[in-house]
Formats: sequence, structure tokens, C-alpha cells
Amino acid sequence: MRAPSVSVRVHFETRRSGRKALRIGPAPEPPPPGRIPRVTRLMALAIRFDHLIRTGEVRDMAELARLGMVTRARVTQIMNLLLLAPAIQEAVLYLDPVESGRDPITERDLRPIAAVADWDRQQQLHSQLRMTDGGSRATHDASQWRHDRECSYLR
Repeated sequence: MRAPSVSVRVHFETRRSGRKALRIGPAPEPPPPGRIPRVTRLMALAIRFDHLIRTGEVRDMAELARLGMVTRARVTQIMNLLLLAPAIQEAVLYLDPVESGRDPITERDLRPIAAVADWDRQQQLHSQLRMTDGGSRATHDASQWRHDRECSYLR
């Protein structure tokens, strides 16, 4: 007579503490290679912050700063990403994962672009930013464009 047997799929899961635990069921799929760029996470955070303020869950950006234990200036920098043209926001949200090295675009690269009120001009500056390795040239162009624009009002 043969002994009854039970067949169960199991896998080992590594906990945060580093200990391994036996789990029942198939192993979860491994995460995709690379990491999400920081500016993508900040853009998503800005959208979330905006939602929290609009729904009244938090009173204002100062309260967000207190809750997040950051300065009000940093919250303002993050929220200013919402001033980007919608197409640029979408491009930032769908940046490819970074396999290694630095992020191709940083939040600091986008600050001067967000400061430009004209979305068409923002698109031009963003395309220049993508063509360069980083934002130094596009940042300079945005600053120069803003300066020229301000000077034209003074004339």
C-alpha cells in the first residue's frame, strides 16, 4: 500500500529583517529591472498632494510640509511640477526605468521650465532638455528666455 501524498507549491520570501520565510503558493514575479526615476516619483507625489489639498484632507501646503517633515519651500518646489504642460507631466510620469547611473532628468532641471507660463515654450525647452545629457543647456535657455521676456516688459 502506498502512503498518500500532498503536493503544494512553496517559495522562500526574504523579509525586511533579512530572515527567510516559507510561503505557500507560486513565487511572485520579480520586479522589472531598474528603478523609477526620482523626478517621476516627485511628479506623482505632486499630483497626490494636489488631490489631498483639493479634497480637504490637508488644509494647505504648510500642513503637507509639517506632515512630511520637509520645508515649505521643498513642498513648493514639488508642487511647481504641476505648472508644467500636461504633455510634459505625462512624459515625466512615463520615463523609462534607470538601469544604472544618474537619472536622465532631475526635478532641478525642470524648475526653470515650470517657471515659464507659456506651454508651447515649455514644450520647446523640454525637447531641448531631452536632446542634451541633463538640463544645463535647457535650464540656461529657459532662464535667458524669462530674462528677455521680463526686460521686454520694462521697455
